[in-house]
Amino acid sequence: MEKSEIIIKHGKTLDDSQIKGNVIRFKNNIEPYLYLFPSTIIFAVFVFYPFLKTIYISLFLTDPQGYLSQFVGLKNYIDMFKSTDYLNSIYLTLKFVVMTVPFEMIIAFILSVFANAKLKGIGVFRTLYALPIAISSASAAVIWMLLFNPSIGFINYILSFFGIHGIGWLTDANYGMVSVSIVNVWLSIGINFVFMLGGLQDISRELYESAEIDGANIIVQQIKITIPMLSPTLFFLLVINIINAFQEFCVINIMTQGGPVNSTNVMVYSIYRDAFFNFRFGNASAESIILFILLLIFTLLQFISGEKKVFYK
Repeated sequence: MEKSEIIIKHGKTLDDSQIKGNVIRFKNNIEPYLYLFPSTIIFAVFVFYPFLKTIYISLFLTDPQGYLSQFVGLKNYIDMFKSTDYLNSIYLTLKFVVMTVPFEMIIAFILSVFANAKLKGIGVFRTLYALPIAISSASAAVIWMLLFNPSIGFINYILSFFGIHGIGWLTDANYGMVSVSIVNVWLSIGINFVFMLGGLQDISRELYESAEIDGANIIVQQIKITIPMLSPTLFFLLVINIINAFQEFCVINIMTQGGPVNSTNVMVYSIYRDAFFNFRFGNASAESIILFILLLIFTLLQFISGEKKVFYK
């Protein structure tokens, strides 16, 4: 037939061009969802389902094998906030955040400003500053354990020249949190440095040249130019660093196991203890949900209070 075929549907006729147009529109509408489908399945299996399962388990008591034994509702949550050990773990987590995040960002900022200078051989320093990225937390923890050794450790050896002897970095409750904080700061400097250096290289040199002509010194330039222009990167790193600090586990597990005298028993390590040492999976699940809620609150507060202060070019 020379003439286009006619299809009757719901009392209306559609010719070939209309049919092709409908097919193309349908394809364009459905195609984005097909691209999202694999990642949606992965998130559903490995993120959403475990999260919902954790909420469900938190409402039960479990036996040592992990099987649900008794429904208790919100009792696990109530018992947590009656426990001085758990409340102390929240305090220690907040203390750890305060002892790590500011130093990670300040040190990385200073190093990135220096590495952004046009100096001969600066590439070597950039590589050295970013080096902690290539070292795993477990390896770093073992290395620092040797450095902190009270008898043969290099740190106590250096301190001995200043008349300071025998500090038990990993055995004294007064120094346990300091020790793991130092290691965490050292590990985090690299990634912070890379992001900040990338942000600094995107700032026009003309701004600094104009500031120099106006008589601004290096400190004023950083306060008035660098920090405002780098604020999106700083805001991103602040959020990420706080989340990572709340979730710190590896270094503490290897170096102190929550000790000495529970001085480094942060929330994540408390969850680990309840689940795999005390076999209280219901309590551990409830603690995980509380950790998630705290992280959500802190993140939202940062976006509410900090987003307005971020300068976007």
